[in-house]
Amino acid sequence: MKMSAQLSASATAARAHQEMFAYWASLRRGASLPARVDLHPSSMKRLLPTVSLIDVVSEPRDYRLRLAGTGLYGVYGREITGRRLDDVYNTAASEYWRKELDKVVDERRPGVGVHNLAWRGAPHMSILWLRLPLATNGKDVDMILGYDAVVGAQAESASGIRAA
Repeated sequence: MKMSAQLSASATAARAHQEMFAYWASLRRGASLPARVDLHPSSMKRLLPTVSLIDVVSEPRDYRLRLAGTGLYGVYGREITGRRLDDVYNTAASEYWRKELDKVVDERRPGVGVHNLAWRGAPHMSILWLRLPLATNGKDVDMILGYDAVVGAQAESASGIRAA
């Protein structure tokens, strides 16, 4: 992929992140976090292929993918809905995600970053990820809304993002 196409894909991904963040922020009630019940798929229809919902499991804390959009199948090479982190990732990637998700839960704030897919044998692809806290009671994070934009060679088919 040419540099200009990569930059275009990254800019498209950043706009999609802004769109998802704005939607999540619009659901907040003052200082209270939005809850799963507040989400309406029709309000984020264009982004659904790479949306995920992650359950926060307590005692001991763990994370389970309650829902993974159809576009994520191409990223992971298999269905990941219903699986825990250790069932999806190798040890290093699982530890990375546990640390990032713990921050979202503990700080009750969104997380954003880039994760290379080399752990899956695809070093030419990365995901630009966004993780947004959800709380049934408005305070204690019990679910995380995820959005992943895939960039890199062959990423267009997995994410719906098209490089210009």
